[in-house]
Amino acid sequence: MLKFISAGFFLLFSCAAQAAGNILVVGDSLSAGYGLGPNQSWPSLLEKRLREQRLDYSVVNASISGDTTSGGRSRIGAALDQARPAVVIVALGGNDGLRGLPVNLMRDNLNAMLGDARARKARIVLAGMKLPPNYGIDYTQAFEQSYVDLARHHKAALVPFLLEGVAERRELFLPDNIHPVAEAQPIILDNVWKVLRPLLR
Repeated sequence: MLKFISAGFFLLFSCAAQAAGNILVVGDSLSAGYGLGPNQSWPSLLEKRLREQRLDYSVVNASISGDTTSGGRSRIGAALDQARPAVVIVALGGNDGLRGLPVNLMRDNLNAMLGDARARKARIVLAGMKLPPNYGIDYTQAFEQSYVDLARHHKAALVPFLLEGVAERRELFLPDNIHPVAEAQPIILDNVWKVLRPLLR
């Protein structure tokens, strides 16, 4: 049963009994399912795959469209306290990059989020992002390297690029060329699943 935490993090919606472990997803529109049906986002597909493989986990999706790492940092504590996850997937940073926000600020925010998750003994997946080359090589390289460095520091499983196999295919995006369509969601899920599955005990 896919659960959604409200923007204020006070409500959980569930249609079945509590699973043995929760997987908390903290992301932006790429994980919130912007422009998609209620069961089409990759976290929804993750919930389905867990059921199919009889893995006793539930997905708690705390993703908010338009969110930055600053927003994620401010709300992850409440989400962790409510969901008490066994695994946390942090999939933020894309909006920081698109807005040209300082890389060191993004890194500090992600570092704090991962630290909060580690303090609660959660296993961590960090989903990396990449930026178009027009942002400049220094910025894009520093942006991408931040995920690698943080994953190593926190001993987190790293998804090198959440949109691998999607980003280069224009037909897999809505007309805004930012948000992937439903057909892209299984690809995104597979990118996450490769590093998530070994963490599911």
